[in-house]
Amino acid sequence: QVQLGESGGGLVQAGGSLRLSCAASGRTFSNYAMGWFRQAPGKEREFVARISRSGGSTYYADSVKGRFTISRDNAKNTGYLQMNSLKPEDSAVYSCAARSSPLLTAPYDYWGQGTQVTVSS
Repeated sequence: QVQLGESGGGLVQAGGSLRLSCAASGRTFSNYAMGWFRQAPGKEREFVARISRSGGSTYYADSVKGRFTISRDNAKNTGYLQMNSLKPEDSAVYSCAARSSPLLTAPYDYWGQGTQVTVSS
């Protein structure tokens, strides 16, 4: 079992920045790829970014590319999502997830509870 806990959400003005953290406990964090997802009210959950086990490979949704940066510190068992140039449409509950399989199409095994991000215009 891996337990994930997000923090760092909040209210920010458009154009501002936030840094989300995802603290992992349980099993060895470096054995899992990690992803960030978000869900706005009335919308389906959408992929935001993912990072490989080592942190050497990252991938972003087009909607956040160039503005968001995913990273991880395996020594601290923590993943991060740096969000810059935030827009009102970025408002959502952001959740981190961990995946044991190296296959990009495999489902994520563990999910955090999420943290609210609200961007005011």
